[in-house]
Amino acid sequence: MKLHDSCFTHIIVGAGSSGCLLANRLSASSKNSVLLLETGGWNSNFWLKLPVGYYRSINNKKVSRHYATIPSTGTAGRSIDWPRGQVVGGSSSINGLIFTRGQKENFDNWAMQSDPSWGFDNVLPHFRNFENFSGPLNEFHNNKGELHVSELRNDHPFCRAWIKAALQFGLPQNNDFNGASSLGIGSYHLSIGKRWRSSAYDAFLKPILGRGNLTVKTNTFVEKINIKEGVATGVQLRHQGKTMNVRAIKETVLCAGAIQTPQLLQLSGIGPEKLLKKLHIPVLVNRPSVGGNLQDHYQMRTIVKMKRALSFNNYVRNPFSLMKMGLEWLFLGRGPLTVGAGQVGGGARTEYAKTIAPDIQFFIMPLSVDKPGDPLHSYPGFTASVWQCHPESRGRVDIISSNPEASPKIQPNYLKSRLDQKTLISGVKMLREIHSQSEFKNLWTEEMIPGKFIQSDEEILREIQKVAGTVYHYSGSCRMGNDDEAVVNPELQVRGICHLRIADASIMPSITSANTNAATYMIAEKAAQMMLRCR
Repeated sequence: MKLHDSCFTHIIVGAGSSGCLLANRLSASSKNSVLLLETGGWNSNFWLKLPVGYYRSINNKKVSRHYATIPSTGTAGRSIDWPRGQVVGGSSSINGLIFTRGQKENFDNWAMQSDPSWGFDNVLPHFRNFENFSGPLNEFHNNKGELHVSELRNDHPFCRAWIKAALQFGLPQNNDFNGASSLGIGSYHLSIGKRWRSSAYDAFLKPILGRGNLTVKTNTFVEKINIKEGVATGVQLRHQGKTMNVRAIKETVLCAGAIQTPQLLQLSGIGPEKLLKKLHIPVLVNRPSVGGNLQDHYQMRTIVKMKRALSFNNYVRNPFSLMKMGLEWLFLGRGPLTVGAGQVGGGARTEYAKTIAPDIQFFIMPLSVDKPGDPLHSYPGFTASVWQCHPESRGRVDIISSNPEASPKIQPNYLKSRLDQKTLISGVKMLREIHSQSEFKNLWTEEMIPGKFIQSDEEILREIQKVAGTVYHYSGSCRMGNDDEAVVNPELQVRGICHLRIADASIMPSITSANTNAATYMIAEKAAQMMLRCR
């Protein structure tokens, strides 16, 4: 179909986690004609399919776009790399596969800031609707949805020992972080089918590409939202070297994520008046909160050197181990090739926790590396990471030019809050105590990061500032709320503009306690229900 002067009932900008699901739901009605737009290409790379392939994909600039944050005190003057999936399936095609919804309290807090319909009891059916869980079924899980979710399929002796040490330390056992509570230690659920990654593309888009009322355009760059007299009428885009306008009769929906969604709003005249005037962009809606409230999880890694050469660091250098891993994956759908960014871990409470819910999260892997995509360390490494579930620090994302191709200014303000600093320091101390338990302490010889000479709170904080990094959970930059400063209302409609919605992680009033991908799917599921009600 030619795009120039075409008309659809709905235009969805961004074919990532939320965009693919939303396109599935909206195009299920024959009354709708849906256009789904994606800047990147089709999801065809082998490493996008293999679960452990994210180690290659996340830094592959053919399938991910990399943004650089503004250096700050919280990062010891470093710029942090923020990759985002730029391929059909979005970041669900390159992420670490961890499927955790977040704490019940997260969504009850959203309800208090917006509307009761966002409380946990009300959003749980949306979570269950798209889930196809291969584990035990109960009131929290469903096996009829499209997205495959599995329990951990790799049993590693180091991880078993770490769990025993955490229990010995005093943390409770938790066999399901997507159940009644996220407190405690256990293994993570993963978005994996029998052998392959279950991305938004595989789950929601690929099965429906034959629908006559769905058009998907890849390698298509949306430059701005077209708005006439306070009504969004579609988008201006560039496709195959040509700039053109495409109309939406009912609604335009932004699913471009916490970086590009506020960028598009600002380019279209919706944002802080002072910034827009400085860049000579006509101000349609003066909304300073567009781009504000930016949040992310800032993760500190501890790495210890193990005595036995059973780390993945050793496996990848041994051709026989590699062959065994491949056969185990091929014939059993199990083993190291099915792991995500964390095998085991869980939630805990520091002395700074404000509620009974965990305020820190652990991620454990029997390997060590400087960052995903780099070679694994030559020694037998073991990594235990910690991040703060509910950071107080807030950042911003703002355009620096009226040129839509220019990357925006991203200022996360990591560790700006003293509470954030103290919580992460406490998390590192807790990991050290777990490592000193009898079930684990005799397995390792040396702490490589932070290192045995880093002991005082001030020294630990400096090390966190020097080496900590993102967990890729950018969110909140177009927050939902029932107040006049909120960017979208509880129906996810952009305040001040008709026929324009947002359905991605940017609408989160506060970041979920854990990985944000599952909650992003839920947002799209709920958005679809609200939109289909509007006949």
